[in-house]
Amino acid sequence: MDYVGQIALILITTLIASALSQRVGMPAVIGQLIVGVLLGPGVFGILANNHLMHVGSELGVIVLMFIAGIESDLDLLKKYFRPAIYVAMCGVIAPMILFYIYGQFMGQGFERSIFWGVIFAATSVSISVEVLREFKKLDTREGATILGAAVVDDIIAVILLSVFVSVFGVGGDGQMNLVTATILQVCYFIGVVFLVKWVVPFVLRLAERLPVHGAVAIVSLSICLLMAYTADLIGLSAVVGAFFAGVAVSQTKYEGEISSSVSSVGYTFFIPIFFVSIGLEMEFDGVLKNIGLIVIMSVLAVITKLYGGAIGAKIARMNTTSAMVVGSGMISRGEMALIIAQIGISAKLIAPELYSEIIIVIVISTIIAPLFLKRTIAKLDKLGEGSN
Repeated sequence: MDYVGQIALILITTLIASALSQRVGMPAVIGQLIVGVLLGPGVFGILANNHLMHVGSELGVIVLMFIAGIESDLDLLKKYFRPAIYVAMCGVIAPMILFYIYGQFMGQGFERSIFWGVIFAATSVSISVEVLREFKKLDTREGATILGAAVVDDIIAVILLSVFVSVFGVGGDGQMNLVTATILQVCYFIGVVFLVKWVVPFVLRLAERLPVHGAVAIVSLSICLLMAYTADLIGLSAVVGAFFAGVAVSQTKYEGEISSSVSSVGYTFFIPIFFVSIGLEMEFDGVLKNIGLIVIMSVLAVITKLYGGAIGAKIARMNTTSAMVVGSGMISRGEMALIIAQIGISAKLIAPELYSEIIIVIVISTIIAPLFLKRTIAKLDKLGEGSN
């Protein structure tokens, strides 16, 4: 029954930390991430990143992105999909180049240097989504561009990962054939169109007729989990499936009811576990001997996405302030980079003695990201440049 006490500890500490963060003008998610660092192996060692945390974290990020999809404007996502492609492309090219150069400088060799770039080319937009939601910027030009870029970024990251593990990896975890994966992913996105337009509205209308309290919310959450599972099965991130499930729900008359029900479950239970689990990845053993590498890589992790994304937004003719908001929204690496790093270590594409340091850099970039996003959003509000 230890897990019951662990969950209780997570819920009460994240609640207090969120309140304190907001009291000092910081996004609530900062407090939750710091709780993970403090309670994890890096400081007090009260919590471990065990199976419970892993499952709770996966469900938390799926629910979070499902809610983001529900609260997103599909017309806005379509309108800013082209800028999103520019943002994603520039946000991938910048880290690939600079981390490769730094890896070569550190004597990592061609394959490992390139794979550093693959790790930090990934974006985890789930942290940014929470900040955008908190500051009511999710359904804006900047929010739509960040969400769209995250989807494109995820596809690019999967392709890069598949290529490099299959070409350079040794003893990897059996990535599916790239051509097969690509065909399946194209079919998946075609299926998403049918789901959004016809399937989900029809299924929810049927659910409404069931004489069961909360039937519509239960069915919608089942659709979310199935789409997340299917996305993961074909090599995409589960959050992509969850996000598009939310978009499908947003096109129905049940949007408000489902958002309210799922938010209640997510924000009172699963989502705090997800944010804490990110902080649990932080361990400090042997950090001092490679502190220079951690600092330099952390700086590179921030500037490559911040300015790479901003350049992409500028190419799409956004003003400087909006471009910096978009760039800030792409900084977080989170669970996507952690997954790629885990695959990389098993495929011998990361030096084992530097694995912990890379994980620390991923976590640092994830914790820093909300601070940058809050600051750029404040500038956007001050100048009144945000738009729908």
